[in-house]
Amino acid sequence: MIERLFGGKEGDPSVAARIPPGQYLTDKFPVLHYGSVPRTDLATWTLRAWGQVENPLSLTWEEYRALPRKTVTTDIHCVTRWSKLDTVWEGVAIQEILRLARPTAAATHVLAHCEQGYSANLPLAVLDDDDVLLADTFGGQPLEPEHGWPLRLLVPKRYFWKSAKWLRGLEFLDHDELGFWERYGYSNSADPWREERYSE
Repeated sequence: MIERLFGGKEGDPSVAARIPPGQYLTDKFPVLHYGSVPRTDLATWTLRAWGQVENPLSLTWEEYRALPRKTVTTDIHCVTRWSKLDTVWEGVAIQEILRLARPTAAATHVLAHCEQGYSANLPLAVLDDDDVLLADTFGGQPLEPEHGWPLRLLVPKRYFWKSAKWLRGLEFLDHDELGFWERYGYSNSADPWREERYSE
């Protein structure tokens, strides 16, 4: 039923190895989030990095867009059991933010802060990966508001709620701090290949 609902394909052995346990393939991009879609004014929008960093940042939209760009093609997996393959994203590699903010030796975790009080937590070692982006473009087009415009985090190796929409800041911490869905019983680690959907 989920495959029919989301328009997925089944029985293709060439993609089977790319689908984590319990997932279904879809060609669509389902919209799932808590609350309403925020209205954003790019004239006042900023992206912050603070906490356990040597150089706290507050970037305007123009300053963010001036950073070096990167394109990532990757598979994504939602905890609601859909997977979408070969998605194409463009934005700024997380390493550019790390280079500018310079996390201290004490920094072990990051809490992504978003519009409307939403947050998502990650170990710094997971965030600092080659396929992690601050993404503003999907499929060659600016993100749609429902998918996080103007900016979302992209963390492909974790269930998609860790790829937090409407990103406004990254708080670097010397400890772990649960994000929004993690406080409501979702897995802290969220590895789709281990089916880490919910906390035990």
